[in-house]
Amino acid sequence: MKLPFRYEKLGYAALNVTSLERSVPFYRDLMGLDLVEQHDDVAYLRCSSDHHNLVLYRSDTPGLKRVANKMATPESLKAAYEFYLAEGLDPRWLGMDECAELRQGPTFRVREPQSGVMFECYERMTHLALPYVPTVTKIARIGHVVVGSPNYERAVHNLHTQFNFAISDFVEHKFSWMRCYPNPLHHTFAIGNSDRNHLHHVNFMVTDIDDIGKAINRLEKAGVKIVFGPGRHLPSTSIFLYFLDPDGMTMEFSFGMEELPEDSARLPRMLEMHPNTMDIWGSTPDERFGKTGLIEVHHV
Repeated sequence: MKLPFRYEKLGYAALNVTSLERSVPFYRDLMGLDLVEQHDDVAYLRCSSDHHNLVLYRSDTPGLKRVANKMATPESLKAAYEFYLAEGLDPRWLGMDECAELRQGPTFRVREPQSGVMFECYERMTHLALPYVPTVTKIARIGHVVVGSPNYERAVHNLHTQFNFAISDFVEHKFSWMRCYPNPLHHTFAIGNSDRNHLHHVNFMVTDIDDIGKAINRLEKAGVKIVFGPGRHLPSTSIFLYFLDPDGMTMEFSFGMEELPEDSARLPRMLEMHPNTMDIWGSTPDERFGKTGLIEVHHV
């Protein structure tokens, strides 16, 4: 079923962190994002010419605040809003002041009710005059956000039929990798079956396999806990490295990813629940992998 709106890309993730004083240096100096601006309770960082690809909000509880997707056209933004309204999902336009704070054009938010994830849809964002200059890591883009939910089956149904996420691959009753249609990347969002609604991880894609190797040494020297990898995912073919931020939330660097065409894309594969599905190289995740981070439920 084709929905009446189209995405361009995953634009940014907004995270709640307990200390900007700890988190900003981590994301800037160890991960390599560029700090654009910081105020008392919020920091904007980027890995592109966009004003931000990651927003950090000071909070008592770490976790996922929202996931923001850039729409393909202004017409798609309006069509998406009208579709969600007709579906009874109560989308809400942001006021002009908040759009100005975010350096964005018309923007609305709508919550997927089963996972609790707040999705933001926006038309445009300020394009900064100076290009993003990589430092310790040559980040190509924010890649994807992954969550867990006990309402997995219903959430997957909603994400596919109402939120226009195309399923690329899945492990039956366990996990689904999805792309914001018609973006070609194998997944910009994913969801797993879990005992609670929570953030699993946020991914940034790098431009060189050496970025993975250099990150291992840099992070270990800084005392950052690596919780999975290096390895290679079977579904997306990505080489990956997972590690913990100062609040214990899981972040990922990955290199390479399958791309699926808008037309004549292959059918989603039903993958076996097997350790090799997550890592064909055979590494084992730490028990802290993908565990920390609640999904904020009171944000409008």
